[in-house]
Amino acid sequence: MPQSLTPEILLRAYALGIFPMAEGRNDPEIHWVDPKRRGVFPLDGFHISRSLAKHILTADYRVSVNEAFAEVVAGCADRPETWINAEITGLYTALHQMGFAHSLEVWQGDALIGGVYGVTLGAGFFGESMFSRQTNASKTALAYLVHRLRAGGFQLFDTQFLTPHLASLGAVEIPRAEYQRRLAAAVQGQARFAPAGYQPLSPSVVSGS
Repeated sequence: MPQSLTPEILLRAYALGIFPMAEGRNDPEIHWVDPKRRGVFPLDGFHISRSLAKHILTADYRVSVNEAFAEVVAGCADRPETWINAEITGLYTALHQMGFAHSLEVWQGDALIGGVYGVTLGAGFFGESMFSRQTNASKTALAYLVHRLRAGGFQLFDTQFLTPHLASLGAVEIPRAEYQRRLAAAVQGQARFAPAGYQPLSPSVVSGS
C-alpha cells in the first residue's frame, strides 16, 4: 500500500465496501479487507437479555460520546494481538478530527471501562473495534450505540465480521452482494451521530424506544 494513504482515500474505500487492517501493532504494512460474508447489526434487532437490561438500568456507569476518542482506540489496541498499528491510529484520529469517526465511552467514576469507535458515512456506521475492562461494559456501549444510531436515522451498522459475541447480541452475516446493495443505499442517505435534542436514558436504551 502506498505511503500516501490519506483519510480521504480511507473514506472512498469505505464507500466501496473495503477497510484496512494491519497484521499486528508493529507491522507497518496495511492491507485492504473485503470479506465474502459481512457482519451487520439490524438496527431493530439488537438483543438485550434480561440480565443485561438489569445491568444497564442499575450500573453506576456514565456514557459519553467523543470525549476520549484516542483513549478508546488505545483501549481497543491494548490486547496481545491487534490489527491497530500506528498508521491506522493516525488515520482514524484524523477522521475523528474531520467529523467522520466517533467514539462512545463507558465510564465508572473517572475510569474508562469500555468503549467502541467507528466511521460514519452517509447513513452508514462502520464499527471498527470495541473493548471492555468490566463485565458488560462493551455490551452496554453497543446498546447505547444502537439506540443512538436508530435515533440519528442510520440505515446500516457494519460490524465487518460476525463473532459469537456479536451474534449473541443480534448481529447477522450477509453475503457480499447483499452488503454492497445495503451499502450503496446507506452512503447516499443522511444521518446524524449527534441528533438534535438527543438525550439517551437507560430505560429508553433498554426498551429501544
